[in-house]
Amino acid sequence: MIEVHSLSKSYRPGVHALADVSFIVEKGEFVFLTGPSGASKSTLLRLLLRADRPTGGDIIVNGRNLARMSASQVQAFRRTVGTVFQDFKLIPRKTVYDNIALLPRLMGEAESLLRRRALQVLAEVGLAGRQDDLPLTLSGGEQQRVAIARALAVEPDVMLFDEPTSALDPELVGEVLKVMRELADEGRTMVVVTHEMEFAREVSRHCVFLHDGRIEEEGAAREILARPQSRRLQQFLSGGLK
Repeated sequence: MIEVHSLSKSYRPGVHALADVSFIVEKGEFVFLTGPSGASKSTLLRLLLRADRPTGGDIIVNGRNLARMSASQVQAFRRTVGTVFQDFKLIPRKTVYDNIALLPRLMGEAESLLRRRALQVLAEVGLAGRQDDLPLTLSGGEQQRVAIARALAVEPDVMLFDEPTSALDPELVGEVLKVMRELADEGRTMVVVTHEMEFAREVSRHCVFLHDGRIEEEGAAREILARPQSRRLQQFLSGGLK
């Protein structure tokens, strides 16, 4: 599904945001990208979305090399990716339904099919009947679930999550993680940038720990947490590495 080979990203000579990053995401796999601030997790996610170009290496998604795409090919590719941001990015003056319908409408989907799909994904995230509400009448957790529903509405091949719980109050985190766990159980291909390592420990067999733009640990979350050599990861989890 996703193959990352010897990926690097530099913003000026000699300063590497990412260096020699390689990993594979299988179809239906739930992969966590984690690490301290400055580890370039979000940079990697931007490259996976083709919002930026790598300096070197390749990213291949469903057989297509993102580094070699034309502008029109990039637009078509992004329609196969559902993206959930930490700050929701909902349009406050549009209803929940119109927020979900925005991209499918631009893609030319018939309104009758679009409405059926929108109501279906709202039910999937536990918000059935909320299609006529405005975003600002919802809690933060509900807004993030609308953002997840919007990503699902395009029937994506892969879903990318950028710190989906970081903007939420602690008591609202659980409801978003519950939806993500259910999506994982459905076998959706998901790449999640997160600090929620306890969640990773519970549901992920594939965790990538980045430090200084390089992969320092990779494997099942439970396994790498148990490795005696995972000193920096243990330090990160204990709060000593931000």
